[in-house]
Amino acid sequence: MHQSHNLCENMASPVGCEHYVRSCLLKAPCCGKLYVCRLCHDAEENHEMDRFKVREVQCSECQTVQEAQQTCQQCNLNFGEYYCDICHLFDKNKKQYHCQPCGICRIGPREKYFHCEKCNLCLCVENVSRQNCPVCMEDIHTSRIGAHVLPCGHLLHKTCFDDMVRTGAYRCPLCMHSACSMEYHWKQIDKEISLSPMPTEYQGATVKILCNDCQTHCTVPFHVLGMKCTGCGSYNTAQDGGLIQQQQGGEQQQQGEEQEEEEQQQEEEEEEQQQEEEEQEDIETDTEPEQLPTPY
Repeated sequence: MHQSHNLCENMASPVGCEHYVRSCLLKAPCCGKLYVCRLCHDAEENHEMDRFKVREVQCSECQTVQEAQQTCQQCNLNFGEYYCDICHLFDKNKKQYHCQPCGICRIGPREKYFHCEKCNLCLCVENVSRQNCPVCMEDIHTSRIGAHVLPCGHLLHKTCFDDMVRTGAYRCPLCMHSACSMEYHWKQIDKEISLSPMPTEYQGATVKILCNDCQTHCTVPFHVLGMKCTGCGSYNTAQDGGLIQQQQGGEQQQQGEEQEEEEQQQEEEEEEQQQEEEEQEDIETDTEPEQLPTPY
């Protein structure tokens, strides 16, 4: 294993390795060995390197081990045209960008990609534009009608978007994300809910929901006007399952009624028993033998 490690160190030239163009070695946080990249490490070792835990690098020019950074603190050598201080990725410039929702770096340019929350993936805007409009199912790329980009990144015809909003539809037909800013509308629902309490039998009932805007799973109070996400405050949510506490409350109410019925039956039995005892005492009093005179 040590021999393989030396071989990999020999690969550490200013041009990097077969995977990346860089002028430094990564010090693996798992085993402390030096490798050009995590892929070289994983190919030689029996474990994987966590790129996010890398803290130190070694300059390929002056061999100085130092804190992970883009430029050598000793000889000012640039370790890579592109550097991400989250992924600790050094490489030549490929118009990379770090996608926060994906949690990794991707090859751009950034403006040609968007992150789809539903797919949890970065998608190319150009490729999306070559698909059909999800409303009218007509081609977007060759259409003379302008395209409208939704906040989620999906495209549809501008006229289709206007018709959709006009009819009260506010969600993307593909991922169900809100198609426009709904903050004012959510505040209106807040007011309506505060003025419209649920009937007694539904008060305290809760449900599990999934938010279509932030993908949060949470348990919230049930209301026919809408269930509000605790993560982002959106009412663009979907109910996941039936009522929770309402069913439990019904069982507790049923148990209480059964207990009350048992107590009432017990009281009635006690009253009957007491009444029988009183009647028995009256019978014994009536049948008591007469006292004869004491003989002289």
